[in-house]
Amino acid sequence: MSIFGALDTAVSGLQSQSSAFTNISDNIANSQSVGYKGVDTNFINYLTQSTATANGSDSVAAHPDYTNTVQGAVTQSSDPLALAISGQGFFAVSEPAATTATGGTMAQSFQEQQYYTRAGDFTLNKDGYLVNGAGAYLDGWSVNPSTGIINTAVLAPIRIAQGTTPPVPTSSVTLSAALPATPTPGQPVSTQVDVYDSLGTLHQLNLSWVQNASNDWTVTLSSPDATPSTIGTAEMKFGATSGNAVPAGTLGSLSNPTGSVTATSYAANGPATLDFSANFGNGAQPISLDLGNFGDTSGLTQYSGTSFNLQGASQNGMPQGNFSNVAIDNRGNVTVNYSNGFSATMAQVPLATFRAPDALQNQSGQLFTASQGSGTATVNAAGTNGGGSLVTGSTESSNVDIATEFTKLIAAQAAYSANAKVITTANQLTQTTINMLP
Repeated sequence: MSIFGALDTAVSGLQSQSSAFTNISDNIANSQSVGYKGVDTNFINYLTQSTATANGSDSVAAHPDYTNTVQGAVTQSSDPLALAISGQGFFAVSEPAATTATGGTMAQSFQEQQYYTRAGDFTLNKDGYLVNGAGAYLDGWSVNPSTGIINTAVLAPIRIAQGTTPPVPTSSVTLSAALPATPTPGQPVSTQVDVYDSLGTLHQLNLSWVQNASNDWTVTLSSPDATPSTIGTAEMKFGATSGNAVPAGTLGSLSNPTGSVTATSYAANGPATLDFSANFGNGAQPISLDLGNFGDTSGLTQYSGTSFNLQGASQNGMPQGNFSNVAIDNRGNVTVNYSNGFSATMAQVPLATFRAPDALQNQSGQLFTASQGSGTATVNAAGTNGGGSLVTGSTESSNVDIATEFTKLIAAQAAYSANAKVITTANQLTQTTINMLP
């Protein structure tokens, strides 16, 4: 019986080493697969009998040892949309289902099963989805581009609309400048600011100042494209001349507006703005001219000198823009950029973590699904609640080490051959026993 027990034990050894050989083969074959997690082998001994006087034939079983928590090397990629995870966590992805026709157009549908992966070699496909090299679609949270509010209740494939953005008419102009206390006689004190109408057409807004007396100016707002071209005027006073308690050289009052101009009343540290409307051929367009705060040095001031000093001018309008590119930052924000300089955050890429990530169920294409052993996924923004951080423009390589696998391969080959030798020897012993029979 001991000989036959030895045969059984050796057979289990062959089976176990075959399993180990399979794992080694998979690891070596996927040593260049992005985000691949290698599978080691655990050998477990099973006893039939073991006492102080007798030891029965045993057997061995090979169980897979998953290395989902072992980090692969993060390497830079030529793909700007590629993502790698440094630390724990997985990308939530969806697998495509049948493409269906809806309203004359083809719509992509997805499987209900939620998948997870570390393969972050994402690119933008022809339909505007972020898809990795294995064909999995990156899931994320949608972001309202106007409010910036993130909808964390729904995880769905990220799709980028590659159209145009409509023009934005200018509604606010911000000016930071210093008027001269002693302007050069006969030299105009003026500046120009570009503004856009509701159709995205560029117009020039002119601001011209005339000094009425020391610390007392009148500004005229005009545009050659507006009807009428002179929009209106307003008087502005600085320092003690204004009658308000403001530091010398700072704006203290706005008064006597004409045309379509209205002016804010003085309030300590309150906003100093001139509101007006201009007609560029598409109806009245309201615009607010922000001159800073009363008594503040960051907006419009008047200090010693003979020339006007423009420190900054900006406005919030823009022409129509065409889709330019998509960018993802290390917080997972997916931003669409347009040719007119407009940018809008459309989605955010979160990370899924598990209590026992090594117990996830392996699927094809470097994918995983949750199992009873792994627990359910906890989805949070990158870098929070135990999740890793995102590395943009990079991918995570396979965590397989070729040198280690070759060492395992040699050991598995030797063990397999040794078990085969045991079987051969046991067979010879059995034949000898048979030959002893009369």
